[in-house]
Formats: sequence, C-alpha cells, structure tokens
Amino acid sequence: MGRNLNILEVKLGNWKLKNPVIPASGTFGYGYEFYKYFDIDELGSFSMKGTTLQPRLGNKLPRIAECDNSIINSIGLQNPGIDKVINEEFDKLINIYHFKGKLIANIVGTTIEEYVTIAKKLDKLSIVGIIEINVSCPNVSKGAKSFATNPQHLRQLVSALKKVIKKPIYIKLSALVNDITQMALAAKEAGANGLTLINTLKGARFDIKTAKPIIANKVGGFCGPAIKPIALQAVYLVRKAVGPSMPIIGVGGIKDAYDVIEFMYAGANAIQVGTQNLVNPYVCIDIIKSLPKVMKELGIKSLKDIINKAHDYQ
Repeated sequence: MGRNLNILEVKLGNWKLKNPVIPASGTFGYGYEFYKYFDIDELGSFSMKGTTLQPRLGNKLPRIAECDNSIINSIGLQNPGIDKVINEEFDKLINIYHFKGKLIANIVGTTIEEYVTIAKKLDKLSIVGIIEINVSCPNVSKGAKSFATNPQHLRQLVSALKKVIKKPIYIKLSALVNDITQMALAAKEAGANGLTLINTLKGARFDIKTAKPIIANKVGGFCGPAIKPIALQAVYLVRKAVGPSMPIIGVGGIKDAYDVIEFMYAGANAIQVGTQNLVNPYVCIDIIKSLPKVMKELGIKSLKDIINKAHDYQ
C-alpha cells in the first residue's frame, strides 16, 4: 500500500503532496462538510470556498442549470467573509484536518487593497499552505479591465501581494481571454509561485416553453466534463510558455483517473476536481484509489515521470 501511495506523490514547488488530487474551490466548502463521507487527510490538498473581505449573500435563485455533460452555476461567491472564515470555519476544520500547511486558501477581491488585506490575514495561519488568487472580479475602483484580462493590472496585483506575503501565491486564471499565455507570463514575471487554470467559462440556458432564462442572473459559469478540451489546451499552451519549472494546477472537467493523467501529460503538476464533487461526493477518493490501477494499465511507474510528456512531441 505504501509503495502505491509513493508512486502518486507529486510536488508543487517545495510542497510535497501524497497525490495530485485536490477538490476545487467552490465545490468542497471549507472541507469539514465532506468529513462525513471520507477522511479528507487522504486528499493531496483541497481549495477552500472562494472568500471575500466582506460577507456576500450571493446571487438570486435559481443559481444552477443542468446542461449536456456540464452545468451552469451562478452562486455569486456567497461566503461569510474572511474574518468569520478564520474564526469559525477554520475552527471546525482544524479538528479534523491534520496536515498543517496543506490548505489552499482561495480568495477574491475587487481591488488590490482588498486582495492584500485578505491575503495578509491568511499569511499568518499555519493551516494555510498556498494562497490561491482568483482574479475573475473587475478592478472596479479604477474602472479598469479585469485582473484576469489585463496583463499590466495582473502584474500590479501580484507585485503588491509578493511584497507583503510570505506564503506561495498561485494565480487562478480565466480562459476567457485572447491569449491566456500572456496572462500566465505576466503572473510569472511579477513573482507568482504557481498557476491554477482554468476557471469556469460562461454559458446560458432558457426555458424551452417560456423562453425565460433558467439562471436568475441570466448567465453563469459553464463547467463540467464538457470544458475539458479547453482546459487541457490552456494547460498545454501555458506550460509551453512558462517553462517546465513553474507549478501548474490543472482544472476543468476532470472526472476520473484517466483525466488526471491526461492533464499531467499536458503539463499539470497536480489537478483540481470541481463539478464532479457535486455529482459524486466520493469522486476524489475514487480517483485516488483507481490511479494505481490505471497507471499499471498504461505502464506508468510514477506520476512524476509523466508531467509534460505531451511536450515531447514538438
């Protein structure tokens, strides 16, 4: 058993994970909610629900629309705010999650100042290993484009964070840009320690009888297995742009061990499982258990050996 576990071991920078499987932000709450299903210490890590400076009630209902092999969601970053997360949610988590320094803390802001304020609070906590910066919100204070679409604004954000934050900073990028590699390079040049890609796409559904939008917010985040080829392309292109040493967490449509391996071929050092957690709460554990069998089937001795393998074919 120990040998099997060892073949799954991967690294994100200097951070060693027992396996590459990480539940994605927004699909795993603050972790303790899944403890009734399985031992969450068996995960490589997990990314907590996106957290903002102030509490957010989220968008109006309905927030979910099913699609072929995917869903559209419009949750609206509902969360209790960073102080309540630290003082209440983490207190519930710390009693059951024993790998200190292994939590990925996903945060969202609208200004550089908000991001810095949230990150500084998390930087002090031993339970947090990586701060994942979700850059999907617009820089409303300056009326500028989103941090996710403007390389200069992203550089400014990352530079400001790196001046005051000691923990590794991973930037979660959107594929809704002309060239995701330019955003990745901007993050790298400004000092980001790693990247997570991709965030959700956009989609809409309409009631076939009334023509009314199914989502109260009209449109929402399009996610699930249907977006996997787009996410794979993003990981592949970004890996080629940033080089072999920068850690990348791949996310988008992953549902089984074969998907994990495909993302690692493309250049991911680890992966995140999102939508599938809503379909099957055991999916991450199922993937971890099935990985050794699939690796044997494919002649893979260690996951470390296959990262970037697709780039051998230039």
